[in-house]
Amino acid sequence: MNLTVLAASGRTGLALTREALRRGHTVTAIARDPRRIDVPPSARLHKVAGDVEDPASLALAGSTVLSGLGTDRAGVLAAGAKAVVAAGPSRIIWLGAYGTGRSAPVAGEAAGGLAKLLGDRLGDKVEADATILAAGGTVFHAGLLSDGPESPGRRTVGLEAGPPLDFTAEISRATVAAAMLDEAETPRFPGTIALPLPE
Repeated sequence: MNLTVLAASGRTGLALTREALRRGHTVTAIARDPRRIDVPPSARLHKVAGDVEDPASLALAGSTVLSGLGTDRAGVLAAGAKAVVAAGPSRIIWLGAYGTGRSAPVAGEAAGGLAKLLGDRLGDKVEADATILAAGGTVFHAGLLSDGPESPGRRTVGLEAGPPLDFTAEISRATVAAAMLDEAETPRFPGTIALPLPE
């Protein structure tokens, strides 16, 4: 399968790129600085300069896009989601945050604390998710991310089966990447939110 990974030089983007290559896919890895995409060379890996704030740099038509995009600056995610949708990929699998937007009621009381922590970035995340969902994409709402190995007991559930948000629990980027790749290979949650869980 031909896959495109956005923000491929970030920690989640690197996990997505590595997992996609491990599974035998051909990967176009996009980053503002492709030299920072720190994965071993492969004939199936194509590193490309691109930026969601420069829509003309995104050649996504017909591809399956997996996004590890994250930002500390309000407005970037919403603008990026619109640029990705406008670029015409065949499918979009987007990373969001558990406890925001549609997952806030399921996450419970801790979602209020997360909203305060995110501040003006909360609206950006919610708008980005809505844009992707309206285009038929899948949004993965993950909890607090860590850099550990993939969880052997991992699973993916719909919002109705979501646990309360727990700020003391973490999920590894490798686990989230594996869940997002599962969705690329066998769609189960098109047009909705999926929750990757470590067990």
